[in-house]
Amino acid sequence: MKKITLFICAIMASFAVNAQIQTPAPSPGAQLIQTVGLTDITVDYSRPSMRGRTIFGDLVPYDKIWRTGANARTKISFSKDVTFGGTEVKAGSYAIFSKPGASSWEVYLYEGPNDGGTPKVLDESKVVAKVTSEVVKMPMSMETFTIIIDDLSDNGATLGFLWESTYLPVKIGVGTDAAVMQSIDKVMAGPGAGDYYASAVYYMNSGKDIKKAKEWMDKAMSMTEKPAFWQLRQQSLVNAKAGDKKAAIDAAKKSLAAAKEAGNDDYVKMNTDSLKEWGAK
Repeated sequence: MKKITLFICAIMASFAVNAQIQTPAPSPGAQLIQTVGLTDITVDYSRPSMRGRTIFGDLVPYDKIWRTGANARTKISFSKDVTFGGTEVKAGSYAIFSKPGASSWEVYLYEGPNDGGTPKVLDESKVVAKVTSEVVKMPMSMETFTIIIDDLSDNGATLGFLWESTYLPVKIGVGTDAAVMQSIDKVMAGPGAGDYYASAVYYMNSGKDIKKAKEWMDKAMSMTEKPAFWQLRQQSLVNAKAGDKKAAIDAAKKSLAAAKEAGNDDYVKMNTDSLKEWGAK
């Protein structure tokens, strides 16, 4: 009995050792990263191969939901808002499902890219975008399922699915022109109130040109419809450091009133102490 037990233990130990042997995945994982204009697009997917099999209409049935790859859900991520086949899509990550057909496919962006499995029926509330695209027959055969991002321009690209002799394109648009124009307009219009304010506070705290800090702070306050108590506090400190005690007292009184209204006791005390220090009446 003891010999039988030892024999069984030896077999189990052998299985445990064998279980640690690494073998290649039949559908290895891949990641595609592409910048389109100012938008980063990332695709994470697994790549099955034909291995002598008929793919579309057989291994991948027509008119049934396919995970558009193997293993985990194929995931696509956008760093900025895009259009997917003409539909506006927010920045984020989505699963790619498809319904292949002989002459066209339906391609879906779907919420829950990290969820498991392929749903038999798609939940329409989770469908972010749906595109119908015509199949393009290739003159050669693609052994391994491949996703590409091609036809790059500043404002878009083509997401392509290739396998067997099938190529399926989907247009992706990115808002590069609008983003660049907005940036140009902002810069050409000059600094905003926040830019002047941040620069003034930095100059004061860093011991740089206090006259320039005062100039910027005055500019920031003139551009701000209703300065907050903490902004007025910084203005008073800049004025005091620049030697303009009258302006410092005026700003401190405004900050004190606003701090009382906001119920901020810390700023009430700081302004009260400063007004006393500067000899305010």
